[in-house]
Amino acid sequence: MTLSRSALFDPEYFDHLNQYSFGLLKPKEFLFLSLASEESQFVRLNSAKVRQTGTVQDSILTLSLVYESEPGRLHKNSYSLTLTGQSYEDQIGIKEAVRRLQTEVRNIPADPYAELPKDAESSHFEKRGTLLESSEVISQLLSPLNKTDLAGIYSAGPIVRAMAHSEGQKHWFYTENFSLDYSLYTSSQRALKGTFAGANWNPDAYAQEVRNAQKQLTLLESKPIRVPRGIHRAYLAPAAVFDLVTMLSWGGIGEASIRQGDSLLRKLRTGEKQFSPLLSLEQNFKKGEAPRFNSEGELAPEQLILIENGQLRNSLISSRTAKEYGIASNHACPSETLRVPVVAAGSLKEADILKELGTGLYLSNLHYLNWSDQPGGRITGMTRYACFWVENGKLVAPMETMRFDDTLFHLFGSSLLGLTETQSFIPEVGSYEMRDLGGMWCPGMLLGGMTFTC
Repeated sequence: MTLSRSALFDPEYFDHLNQYSFGLLKPKEFLFLSLASEESQFVRLNSAKVRQTGTVQDSILTLSLVYESEPGRLHKNSYSLTLTGQSYEDQIGIKEAVRRLQTEVRNIPADPYAELPKDAESSHFEKRGTLLESSEVISQLLSPLNKTDLAGIYSAGPIVRAMAHSEGQKHWFYTENFSLDYSLYTSSQRALKGTFAGANWNPDAYAQEVRNAQKQLTLLESKPIRVPRGIHRAYLAPAAVFDLVTMLSWGGIGEASIRQGDSLLRKLRTGEKQFSPLLSLEQNFKKGEAPRFNSEGELAPEQLILIENGQLRNSLISSRTAKEYGIASNHACPSETLRVPVVAAGSLKEADILKELGTGLYLSNLHYLNWSDQPGGRITGMTRYACFWVENGKLVAPMETMRFDDTLFHLFGSSLLGLTETQSFIPEVGSYEMRDLGGMWCPGMLLGGMTFTC
């Protein structure tokens, strides 16, 4: 059985590898397989010119072997290899990996939190898109720019995430999408940032995206002003809200972090602190931006309320954490991070943002965020890109970069005045190992005060 590389995007080929892998097992051995494949076209732009272009094809299979040396005593080890799409070559690699794991797993300590595979529900999801032909990408990207200085990375193509285990469960997730993560620059090298992404390329929508960005770019041409440090009213555009909410994945929303005292949400759970009743956050897989299943084959709830009207309703609980603390799992991924979060919209109309802000800061993006006191919920970061000083409801001038240092209890609590009635989807655009999946639906956020230190 010899197949082309396109076999890596065929669920039948995944089934073929599963059957071969599971046939190598010995008694009291169980095997989990996780597949991550992509075929991606990348185009890197600088000064509105193509600097690098090419196609990346990659497929990584991770094998996790669990050995039950005696009832309830489990040993677990993992190994990853690159697949070729050629059955003979892939079987050789899998056989070597399984033999290696079978030797190693018998010589490592038992893992008290390892799990045996469960006979549970399987799933199959496919979402086809309408992507640009490779030969059309460069002309489509450059034609609306009209000499505007743009730097960015375009990526597009099919992505597969799949999982199966030796007790018969199987999950398959296939999607086709694109993203252009870009910045536009003025002659003085001030910049604004944006992302144009989706499953179906629309040239008219892209041209409108560029026109809107070009209009905003003209506002950056004026001389920036220095805003004094202190507490200022602020409006955070959806991309900036995305940056703040993402911090909850850094040891915030996970049950393990809460139990171990690292998370700010411990204080929310005990009632010592609270968020604004305007804030609600959920994880929602309904639109198919990311697979519901995790590496253990568990299906997360299609919709899970995390924060409702400022109150902590649920945390993200992996099976490992559940076993450690004797609680029920909601099938979070092992890292207990947000995958497809949705911040509920409010009632603030887009047309009224500047009027409601009055005098203060319009922040399009934040940058370099980090905890300065994680259990206390204090974060620090920088303003970046198209950020403006607003007076009496009108944009006055771009502002020089500033550092903020504030708590999420303040920003998501007493300072939160309103959320826009519309939400924007901010996709994950990372590609350090493979293209990321998922993203966040979030509105803009009006704050009564945000603390800037310099």
